[in-house]
Amino acid sequence: MAGLGTQSEQEPLLGDYTPGSREWGIIETEEHYKSRWRSIRILYLTMFLSSVGFSIVIMSIWPYLQKIDETADASFLGWVIASFSLGQMVASPVFGLWSNYRPRKEPLVVSIFISVVANCLYAYVHVPASHNKYYMLAARGLVGFGAASTDEVQVPQGNIDQVAVVTTNVLFFVVLFIFALFETILTPLTMDMYAWTREQAVLYDGIILAALGVEAIVVFMGIKLLSKKVGERALLLGGLVVVCAGFFILLPWGSQLPKVQWEDLHNNSIPNTTFGEIVIALWKSPSDPSGAPTGCPVEQAWCLYTPVIHLAQLLTSVVLIGIGYPSCSVMSYTLYSKLLGPQPQGVYMGWLTASGSAARILGPVYISQVYTSWGPRWAFSLVCGFVVLTITLLGVVYRRLVAFSVRHGNIQE
Repeated sequence: MAGLGTQSEQEPLLGDYTPGSREWGIIETEEHYKSRWRSIRILYLTMFLSSVGFSIVIMSIWPYLQKIDETADASFLGWVIASFSLGQMVASPVFGLWSNYRPRKEPLVVSIFISVVANCLYAYVHVPASHNKYYMLAARGLVGFGAASTDEVQVPQGNIDQVAVVTTNVLFFVVLFIFALFETILTPLTMDMYAWTREQAVLYDGIILAALGVEAIVVFMGIKLLSKKVGERALLLGGLVVVCAGFFILLPWGSQLPKVQWEDLHNNSIPNTTFGEIVIALWKSPSDPSGAPTGCPVEQAWCLYTPVIHLAQLLTSVVLIGIGYPSCSVMSYTLYSKLLGPQPQGVYMGWLTASGSAARILGPVYISQVYTSWGPRWAFSLVCGFVVLTITLLGVVYRRLVAFSVRHGNIQE
């Protein structure tokens, strides 16, 4: 079985369908080959533009939500972000089944149309006189519904290792769950820990995520070389270990407390004050140009006793997560596609997308609830526990994550 794993990990994901190769004359003509790669590059561009749009929204969604509806809190932010993935989770299997039996252009055109309408709604959620946060919730859900898209590959017969397929879905769920909660909490975390204004948080966090994106490109290029030497499974395992280290470093240490929005709260206690003193304290608390107070909200009790997460900790954690997440993400996709083999993958890919969407639903909800109630120490400690369990699961099924073509070929022999 170890031999099968090594052989499968050296097998190109898209096959060696280049001019002059053994399979070239049998599988497709040169015209078909060029057409296929033209379509793939268009998909690359589509995914790039989609990711750019998503990054812009995810960084500004918390300040935007606070601006359009003052009743919205960090807990509701989790539901708003999760609504995107809920829509995607519902739509992905439908579009996957649709793409298997109808021309692939149909679900693609429909999903793009829904996305355009939903983004227009999102742009104008500030117009209604009330309940704006619920309009945003609906808009993000529709954007997610329109974001569901799948592709399809031609081909054969054979039995799929369902245990390996289900396990890969679970691994993919955990990978997306981790990154979803990280990108959700980044803006509230930096505003609480460093007393950044809304404008500063959008700018600085945007720079952080942009740097993370550049780092991911470098990681992707390195993965292409490393996967030929150590294999996809080893890279997936290594990526999870690095992610775990990233969240461990993010745990609060030391004795310095974050700046609290109510300045008169010191030494982990609430002093006896008169109403007039309370008003003066709130008046003097740090604020941004719009008048909103900055710092860790006094409503979050943990702000009074949880140490601050130093900026150096955050940046180190970002670097590690920026290495681990891309490795885990691309290796999950690669292993999953190899497990399925050359049969039509629309429905299976739809379920994988649904798995990722479920992670993007639960991740923001989990982090917003736990962070608001118990603080970053509990939130990130539990994440470390999740990742350790995932590493254990990967170790148990490690030998079963073998490419369909290799496993099927071995059975035939």
